[in-house]
Amino acid sequence: MLHLASHTGPDWDRWALRHLDDLLLDHAHCEKKAASTAINLIFRYPEHVELMEPLSRLAREELEHFELVIAHLRRRNTPFVRQQPSAYAGRLMEACRRAEPSRVVDTLLCCSLIEARSCERMQRLQGALAELDHEGDPRSDPALTELYASLLASEARHHATYVDLARTLGVVDEAGLRARLHELAMHEAEIVAEAPFTPRLHSGPV
Repeated sequence: MLHLASHTGPDWDRWALRHLDDLLLDHAHCEKKAASTAINLIFRYPEHVELMEPLSRLAREELEHFELVIAHLRRRNTPFVRQQPSAYAGRLMEACRRAEPSRVVDTLLCCSLIEARSCERMQRLQGALAELDHEGDPRSDPALTELYASLLASEARHHATYVDLARTLGVVDEAGLRARLHELAMHEAEIVAEAPFTPRLHSGPV
């Protein structure tokens, strides 16, 4: 279950297909940043031993996904180039409380929402690509359709992993955890709604 407070509208699918290579490039950067985030959390919170191995596994899997997306960029003759950073994650993390241990809980929950939005958008993109394949559209790319189909379960699992890690810390009860996740999801929905309509997985509007 993705704990999102808003859902992407149908117009996004058609728009995404018109910007497919740009979205694929952004996806590669997202996987790279996701791996970096997991590693940074390992260095920031070594006192939370229970986070270490799950975050290490997650970072390795994100890098594997990065390599997969890079391979598809190469196959489509699209160069992997530097990208202007998106404001999405930074704005989301602004909602994190400053004092520990609330900060680590909020950080993990924000990471879960980033993964959830990625999963939702990838699911929409995979469906749009599958429709192109079915219709025999010249833009059809079955290999890319298969890539996104293969990543959906992992993205959903990463979302759940971050929620579970926040729960594992034991600093907030279940009701408090769910309430805070909902608050942050509402904040995330506002960010997406206000974001520019650019070729990014976390662009707006919904």
